[in-house]
Amino acid sequence: MITSHEYVQLKAFARQDGALLALLWMFTSTLYVIGMTNQLMGMAAAMLIFYTPFFVGGRLRKFRDYAREGLISFRRGYAYTVFVFFYAGVLFAVAIYVYLAFMDHGFLMSQMSKVLTSDEAQQTMRQYGMTEMMNESLRQMSQIRPIDYALDMLTVNISLGFILGVPISLIMQRTVLKNEELKD
Repeated sequence: MITSHEYVQLKAFARQDGALLALLWMFTSTLYVIGMTNQLMGMAAAMLIFYTPFFVGGRLRKFRDYAREGLISFRRGYAYTVFVFFYAGVLFAVAIYVYLAFMDHGFLMSQMSKVLTSDEAQQTMRQYGMTEMMNESLRQMSQIRPIDYALDMLTVNISLGFILGVPISLIMQRTVLKNEELKD
């Protein structure tokens, strides 16, 4: 059973680690935007996206080892992970909204359009019969408001927390201390 003090502690650590995760995602999205014109930065962004569960797992391990004295149940680890993704998702959604509403000025849309209207992309879409579908998708994407993108990202990131929380918490749970830790 979790006490109110332990719940406050869990949420406090999750808020801090959620802020760190949001910073990681903001850095990753910056690399993604730069990656629209520089492939190396785009690859770095992709690698950082796949680093997310390892980052959260590392933060959970620190929480377990320093705040929980080396012990954490699956349920508590799962709650921590979900809270981290929730707080990170909220901060990241705000950042996405601010970027798209006030800083982007259509850059991402023009870059996507440029890629999709290139000769190579046009040939590929013709081969697969996707030209009309891609044109319709571009048209629909250009009509989506920044708040809609931000809310979509929030939904995706919170859902990701519920999904990734299971393996992360299973791996990081510890209900008994190892022999070396008992001697200390």
